Amino acid sequence: MNWRSTAHRWGVIAKAFHWLVALGIFALAGIGLYMVDMPLGMAQLRLFLLHKALGVTVLALVVLRLLWRLIDRHPRYPADMPRWQVGAAHASHALLYLLLLLIPISGWVYNSASGFPLPWFGLLQLPALAPVSKPLARVALDVHEIAFWVLAAVLLLHVTAALDHHFRHRDTVLLRMLPWRTRARATDTPGDTP
Repeated sequence: MNWRSTAHRWGVIAKAFHWLVALGIFALAGIGLYMVDMPLGMAQLRLFLLHKALGVTVLALVVLRLLWRLIDRHPRYPADMPRWQVGAAHASHALLYLLLLLIPISGWVYNSASGFPLPWFGLLQLPALAPVSKPLARVALDVHEIAFWVLAAVLLLHVTAALDHHFRHRDTVLLRMLPWRTRARATDTPGDTP
């Protein structure tokens, strides 16, 4: 088990960040879409508190992932991958990270500008990022919502590209990020096993 990534596979730490953030995003999306249509009441308030606490947690995981990425290597792309696809992969990953920072920060700014507290799972109170301001709250909420839908589209492309690599190109781009070990395929080169 490699904690650090190699030229041919992602390490345990990079995979853990990837899948924890992915689970967090799906949980946040489900909670967020559900809670906004709920009637006002304690059940909705509990979901808002959970959404905010999970959002801050995902933000922390993304920051840690970016810091880890500075010291950890990135597995090589397949040798036969066209340059435009490599460029598209770099651009889409940069956009993913930008959105993964923008969405929770805009949510935090919205929360602060609305004058709401931000308890983190009831353990600690997080500081406000902005003064109370209705116009700022509206802009922050708009950014939060628009960025979410852009993220949904980029994630759809991300998953589609991973599946394309797996089923059409038959390379290990998808396999090397899966959280479990997989056996090498006959089409893999010796240095490109998952």
